[in-house]
Amino acid sequence: MDDKLKIKISIADRVYPLTVTPSQEEGLRSASKKIDAMIKQFEESYAVRDKQDVLAMCALQFAAQIEQKQIDKFTDVKDAFEKLQLMDEKLGKFLDDK
Repeated sequence: MDDKLKIKISIADRVYPLTVTPSQEEGLRSASKKIDAMIKQFEESYAVRDKQDVLAMCALQFAAQIEQKQIDKFTDVKDAFEKLQLMDEKLGKFLDDK
């Protein structure tokens, strides 16, 4: 059964009605809270007159975090691959010597 929930998410003092699966609800509510917290932080830290500017700053912040995670993940995989290649070379030399 594919039940859908009708929920309301509040972001920047606006309410957005959504129809979601139960598995999506927690993530959406959590994201909404993080966005509102970030909005509050930007408003306290900077002289921002327009909510659109604050929302754009939030979008940039979240997008940058995602991009950085992808870069870090790629770097980790690349480093692991290089280490495996080195181990393979050493093991090959060891086995050739026997």
